[in-house]
Formats: sequence, structure tokens, C-alpha cells
Amino acid sequence: MARIKATPVKDQYSSGTCWSFATTSFIESELARITHDTLDLSEMYFVRKCYEQKAKNYVRRQGTANFGEGGQAHDVLYVIAADGMMTETQYSGLANGQTKPVHAEMEAVLKAMVDALVKNPNGKLTPDWFKAVSAVLDVYLGPLPAGAEKVNAPKFDPADYIELTSYTHHPFYQPFILEVPDNWSYGSYYNVPVDDLIAVMNNALENGYTVDWDGDVSDKGFSHKNGVAIVPDVTLESVTGTERSKWESIPEKERQKQFYTFDKPVPQKKVTQEMRQTAFDNFSSTDDHLMHITGITRDQEGTAYYITKNSWAAGSNSNGGYLNMSEPYVRLNTIAIMVHKNAVPKEIRKKLGL
Repeated sequence: MARIKATPVKDQYSSGTCWSFATTSFIESELARITHDTLDLSEMYFVRKCYEQKAKNYVRRQGTANFGEGGQAHDVLYVIAADGMMTETQYSGLANGQTKPVHAEMEAVLKAMVDALVKNPNGKLTPDWFKAVSAVLDVYLGPLPAGAEKVNAPKFDPADYIELTSYTHHPFYQPFILEVPDNWSYGSYYNVPVDDLIAVMNNALENGYTVDWDGDVSDKGFSHKNGVAIVPDVTLESVTGTERSKWESIPEKERQKQFYTFDKPVPQKKVTQEMRQTAFDNFSSTDDHLMHITGITRDQEGTAYYITKNSWAAGSNSNGGYLNMSEPYVRLNTIAIMVHKNAVPKEIRKKLGL
């Protein structure tokens, strides 16, 4: 299957803003699908607007909310609904001579500022405290252009997009607020069985829709350098027949080594709903990265792989910044996805009441 149209790979560099890069790329593909226009949207515009809301949320909740660089796909949609979109040309978010985003100092300054505000040393917050936060954002990201006309995309409606997840600690086919730290804006996700989650992804990609993916990339089987993510079945529990005999004939130490060379297909686990839940509950599968899925391919053994656009620069691997995540990897390590609601198969949409 050919890749669905996507804009060039970008580089989030030294910033924890994958959520904006992935979702901006996703929206750019959606705009291309809907309007046939190719736009280069500003990731840092969404980052700045979310920092503004995070600061307000953190202070109002007296420091009990999450405040950091992370975020979720829906954060970008919330910004678009409230404040529209800007192009990269209008707002690069690169100030002080930067050519790539470096946010550690800005993050530290902002966190210290909101923590000081929560302590309320004057006994009464200054009504204009937010102007100080905005001034810091101006220094590190650059001021927003005065009077700039936002991107005009009347056919793009943020309400047309939904997020889905798959966990057994909530009822299936019902929405719930996903309990991950970066869900600072308390976004709601539809809960479906993992087979349905895969069915939604496949239906989307087979019908010209891309997928905004949120998941874990800390697994040993994830290798961006080699352009692949897999879940090797090191115990051969899912392997039978001659395939099992072939691998068992190799000394265990060497066999284990071969499972992570990433240079040929290896047996992969059959991931169950229970395995997903265990990985989520023990924090071995966390929402540490968002990427943009643009197609499906298969290896010589017939295993499906999701063609995935990362935001670690085009030169970060030999695949131009892309990698292929196997279906077992996606089944185990997907925290959530975002898709256009029309990309959901009709029978699943009916169960969700859409």
C-alpha cells in the first residue's frame, strides 16, 4: 500500500513537543485530503497557546495539575477551535537566533514562575500575573505577529475528529478521561477492544485517512535508527511447527541476540487485551511519544507494519525519518489514536453512538 500524502519530516530537536509535531503533520495531511492544499503549519503556535492554557490551569488548580512540555493530540484541536492556525512562515517559534527548538531553559523558567504564583507570596495574586507568563513566551518563542491573518480552512472542523483507546479498566464503547500525565486538558477517549482499535486504523489507512498515534517508544523492540519497531517472541510461545524447530535449533544466547538485530523478520508475540492492560498498569507502556501513521506495508513473512512519520529529522535514519511499526508492536504499545470520525468503520461507529 502506498503512503498517504504527508508533508516533509521535521525535527522537534531538544523539545518535548512531539504531540504538536505529530498532530500538526496529521492536520496537514487532512487539509491536503479535504482541500488539496499543501500547507506548512506552525507547530510552535500550538505549543505557545497550550503553554498559556497550561499556566492558567496550573495556577487555578493551585499547583495540582500537570505542567510540562508534554501534551496530547486533542490539545492542538482545542487551540484550533479557540484560536485558529498559523503557518510556519507566520510564526516559527524560533527566537534568539535559534534554528531548531531548544526548550529546557524556557520550561524551567515557566515552571518556576507558575510555582511561585501558586505560593501566592503577596497573599493576593496580581490581576495581571498572566502578562508575565506571556512575556516569557515572547522571549523564548517570539511574540505572536500582531494582526496576522489566521489560516482560512472552513472545511476543516475540529469536531470531526475523535480519539480512541483500548483498556479494560473502563467499559468498552464508552468515553472516559484517559489517566496519563500528559492529558493535562482532561480529554475524553472512546474505549474499544484492541481488535477494533486495529480495525479503525486499517480502515482509515485503506480509505485515504491518516492516523495520529500516541504510544510507547521505550520498548527494547523500538529502533528508530533501524527504522523498525517489533515485539519479538523471545520465548517462542507463539511459534509452532517447523518455524519453532528452526529457532530452537539455534543456541538460546545467539537466538536472543538475533531477535534484536532488526535486519530480518523474527517471530513476534501474539498480543492480547490482557497483555495491553498489564503493560499500561505497570507503566511499561506509557504515552511517551506521538507520531503520524501514513500507510501500511508488509514484510516477506506477511506481517503488517504501519508506515510511521517521526519528528526526529529526515536524516535521523536511512528511511528519511520514517519507521515501520509491526502490528504486534502497535497492539501492545498504542496508548491512543486520533482519526477523522468518518474513518471509523460503520459497525464500530454505531456502537460508539457516532
